[in-house]
Amino acid sequence: MKSLLAFLALASAVSAADSYDIVVYGGTSGGVTSAVQAARLGKSVVLIEPTKFLGGLTTGGLGATDIGNKKAIGGMSREFYHRIWQHYSKPESWTLQTREDYFKKKPHGNSADEETMWTFEPHVASKVYDDMIREAKVPVVFGERLDLKSGVVKEGARIVKIVMESGRVFEGKMFIDATYEGDLMAKAGVSYHVGREPNAQYGETINGLQMAGAKHHQFVKNVDPYVKPGDPSSGLVWGIKPMPSGQDGDGDKNIQAYNFRMCNTSDDAIRVPFPKPANYDEKMFELLLRNFEAGDERFPWAPTPMPNHKTDTNNNFAFSTDMIGMNYDYPDGDYATRAKIWQAHEDYQKGLMWTLANHPRVPEKIRAVYAKSGLAKDEFTENGNWPRQLYVREARRMVSDYVMSEKNCKRKEIVEDSVGMGAYNMDSHHTQRYVTKEGFARNEGDIQIGTRPYPISYRSIRPKAEQCTNLLVPVCLAASHIAYGSIRMEPVFMVMGQSAATAAAHAIDQKTTVQGIDYAKLKEQMLKDGQMLDFESAPMPDHVSLKKDKVGGIVVDDTEAVLKGFESLGHTTSPFVGEGYAHDGNERKGEQTARFVADLPKAGTYRVAIAYTALNNRATNVPVTVHSADGDKAFVVDQKKKPEVDGLLHVLGSFRFEAGKGGFVEVSNAGTNGHVIIDAVQWLAQ
Repeated sequence: MKSLLAFLALASAVSAADSYDIVVYGGTSGGVTSAVQAARLGKSVVLIEPTKFLGGLTTGGLGATDIGNKKAIGGMSREFYHRIWQHYSKPESWTLQTREDYFKKKPHGNSADEETMWTFEPHVASKVYDDMIREAKVPVVFGERLDLKSGVVKEGARIVKIVMESGRVFEGKMFIDATYEGDLMAKAGVSYHVGREPNAQYGETINGLQMAGAKHHQFVKNVDPYVKPGDPSSGLVWGIKPMPSGQDGDGDKNIQAYNFRMCNTSDDAIRVPFPKPANYDEKMFELLLRNFEAGDERFPWAPTPMPNHKTDTNNNFAFSTDMIGMNYDYPDGDYATRAKIWQAHEDYQKGLMWTLANHPRVPEKIRAVYAKSGLAKDEFTENGNWPRQLYVREARRMVSDYVMSEKNCKRKEIVEDSVGMGAYNMDSHHTQRYVTKEGFARNEGDIQIGTRPYPISYRSIRPKAEQCTNLLVPVCLAASHIAYGSIRMEPVFMVMGQSAATAAAHAIDQKTTVQGIDYAKLKEQMLKDGQMLDFESAPMPDHVSLKKDKVGGIVVDDTEAVLKGFESLGHTTSPFVGEGYAHDGNERKGEQTARFVADLPKAGTYRVAIAYTALNNRATNVPVTVHSADGDKAFVVDQKKKPEVDGLLHVLGSFRFEAGKGGFVEVSNAGTNGHVIIDAVQWLAQ
């Protein structure tokens, strides 16, 4: 009898659907703004979140907001950062330090002349979102996730209802997929892409495989990748795979590495020591330890100060919190596959932090810093102080009638149906770690290239009409891998979420599809809501990039130099050799050097010239040393002055060299008064 009653209760739950004007699936930052906007426009709405918390990365540890030009952010997204500012304007919000002490450090992205604040503690972001949801009276359903087998029911090209694993049903006139994974979109039969497209697909230059272009977050010393050093037959240590085949610009299925954005502290009042995972495996960190032993003593993390002695901690340098190459199965994986990948990332990152704080092969000065740091005990209290959200930097990306690409990010192509703006660099983290033909470890996939603030097309957040007519996708929107690297910022997701809900409401009111709405009316409403749709921004300049064989002589590029520091990359000022140039970031003076070593075919006299791009922010006193057969000769170069040979090469003089690799040119940033640029060195036989 009890079994029959249980069956009848389940059948009743399945047949009795919740019905709304707009159903939002995914309580990310974009999902929250979608739901709140729908309610503000007078539509009945439900927000379904598979986990037990709202906000995705914004409340999950990413407190150092990445955006670039903040003028690009308007509407409810800017309202969020204004509410953050209001919170921290109250003295009682500063429990471990004063507001004045915090702002002395000029924290990431904040400006004293704006009533916004772009850095915050995770629990504060949660409170802001909770307040917005409560004020808008949005019902939130936690702990329900889409049935991946039969969870989307359609009539023709229209979704009529979605079904959760529990059997609960939600009917709607319009649906919004605001998840990082794009499950609703995919199960609705909408086209999507996973991985890196070839450059040729969208007429791009920095998509696909990037073995030559990946300069940042690299090993500064040669590190042996074999289990038994020097013995390829012993196999590769953990985390490395064979050298990829193909040419730069070829497409593949690789995606950006994931990690957790930890909320760390060194304040003993709230510090919890980094825990050692139960299944800790020292072999996973062999490459890290060898890198230290090779002499790379940089701190492998990027902590940005948050209020109250906390940090938002991100990946940095060659071996860090990114679990490179271990997420390929995540986007299309079922829930069990994703859970396994998620747990592997958690175990890896916890193990990494414990290793840095405790392992005897970590240099003592580095170990001491990590031993004094830890997790903040007043954050993520329900999850052992560990971030609740994996940083899914990219997963599925929709393929619609218009796919955002590199051309948009550079304003070479400007759309007229804007629903918001992007402004961050085209930013891809590494996608794989491999062994080079010389037998050393190298990372691949990292690209950091500037943009101009640019509009994002409405067509990129709605599907093709033949595939679905009542769905909007503000997070897994239509963009190439490299363009998505710019768009994928939390404030942009908030902007897209609000615009998506506005479009959904207009489709209901106009009794049409998401493809059929009147864009002029949509634009009018978005502007009324304070959205920034575009502003004048010059296009990216046409860069002059020269291959080494076009320069003449024997050329050593910055990618081939032996570097200590010089991790920052540049591509915005031309001409330059290869894919760009490196610079010292105008910091860590006296700690950064670049040594260019040529393999000269014969002894003789060679004219030596260095390549750099001149600008007003460059140093006027760059130390350069030429080591030739006659010894060392020192120079001081003014990099504000345009090089005299084709605006690219500054001639140092002619010198006698022996055959082979005995000579070199070394550039330092010791005592310099501005940015130091390294691009290439030319040896021209006389």
